[in-house]
Amino acid sequence: MTDTTPSTAATGLRRFARWTGIAAIGLVGAVSVPLYYTSPPAEIEAILSASGARLLLVGAPKIMERLGEITRAGADLPVVAGIYGYYAQHTVATFDEAGPSVDAWREKAATLAGAGLPFLVVEVEPGDASGSRVAGYAYAGPFRPKPAYRLTVEDSVYVDPAWAGRGLGRLLLEALLPAAAEAGARQMVAVIADAGIPAPAALHRSLGFADVGRLRGVGFKHGRFVDTVLMQRGL
Repeated sequence: MTDTTPSTAATGLRRFARWTGIAAIGLVGAVSVPLYYTSPPAEIEAILSASGARLLLVGAPKIMERLGEITRAGADLPVVAGIYGYYAQHTVATFDEAGPSVDAWREKAATLAGAGLPFLVVEVEPGDASGSRVAGYAYAGPFRPKPAYRLTVEDSVYVDPAWAGRGLGRLLLEALLPAAAEAGARQMVAVIADAGIPAPAALHRSLGFADVGRLRGVGFKHGRFVDTVLMQRGL
């Protein structure tokens, strides 16, 4: 696929509309930006059509400076907090046992934006009178706090369980990879709890991540020990 990096917001919006038939991109927390994809446009269109979703991209001050299009922060972070809170309370997908508060999410979003790192949400149209809603999110955060790790990020991808299995996780991760590269990251690491569900690791492998290690029994949650699988790819 040829380089699709748009030089302006208008170019990006036109390309997105042409590829998907969706003319608008919303935003959460910072700034609307054009989308960059690694999949062929036809595949992206198929995913969006099947899921009833459109992608919203937030963060990345470098892009913000170029576009100069800033909106109020935090409008959808309560939904993000609710999605993560479900997984923290009911699953071993995260080793948190309770989700952070909305204020903590606002602080995280501000920290990511300040570091120039992307924060994505995907919005869906349920097909009823309730209107659109956020059904998942992804962000690239620092892998480790020590300065020599500054070009390596760790991904975090969560989809509302009511919308799981519809391709939204792939949609988010496919957009996160080039957005993190645009922010200056060189490597992305995924730390995946081995909950006996193959989909998260399979998704990452399908997008070029390699298995680089396993930490055995490092988590203890819901009465059992849980491994983590380490995966990595260059950006």
